Amino acid sequence: MSDFLLVDQQGPIVTLTMNQPERRNALTGNTAADEIVAAVSRIDNDRSVRAVILTGAGSVFSAGGNIHEMARQASDAVDPLQIRQDYRAGIQRIPLALFNLEVPVIAAINGPAIGAGLDLACMCDLRIAAEGAKFAESFVKLGIVPGDGGAWLLPRIIGLSRASELLFTGDTFGTREALEWGLVSQVVPADQLLAAAQELAGRMAANPPHAVRMAKRLLREALHVRLDTSLEMAAGFQALAQKTADHREAVAAFVEKRPPVFKG
Repeated sequence: MSDFLLVDQQGPIVTLTMNQPERRNALTGNTAADEIVAAVSRIDNDRSVRAVILTGAGSVFSAGGNIHEMARQASDAVDPLQIRQDYRAGIQRIPLALFNLEVPVIAAINGPAIGAGLDLACMCDLRIAAEGAKFAESFVKLGIVPGDGGAWLLPRIIGLSRASELLFTGDTFGTREALEWGLVSQVVPADQLLAAAQELAGRMAANPPHAVRMAKRLLREALHVRLDTSLEMAAGFQALAQKTADHREAVAAFVEKRPPVFKG
């Protein structure tokens, strides 16, 4: 039985719910990393899954790091080399797993996303927030730095200048700023959050799954490769895509002026 993550699949859409609201869905000092990485691995190998929603139980999306675990690591009893290894074997596995997952992931941010909680949302492809949600890249407030990839992720979503301001001040901000800066694409009433995420996931799942998976891979790789390399990858992916039954069906449906029927 899961200690941290609830996994629910309805058709081609999987919903992952962080389920330790009493601990504000903290990501350290528990089994969060193991369970998220294991769930992502299963999803990546399940061709029936076409979209994923990640959300939190209770009133908080995720408060990030467990403060008691931070206190333990700060004690003289813990060697800094062990802390380094704990990060590499723990929370740092999450961004790598989500980055390499070819299925689109929507963060349904139901409440505060603080520190590593904000970074977790940034590890997803898209973000939808409930009205009243709060955000902070608050590591400096605790005298630490983002140890989970936040300094790499956030500037790629909202730009270097804005990300610098948030990292260096640790300021908290709300959904108005999050929408204005492009951190989230939608802000909806709290009681409509999951419905909005499911509707968006359904629109993705309605498309040929191979095309969605390859499009996500192109987007991810484009973050760190040259244009000519990206073009080479696109040419290879396109050659594969144009030989699929779903592509033939899409072309035929367009010509025949009927809805396509994709089978994956």
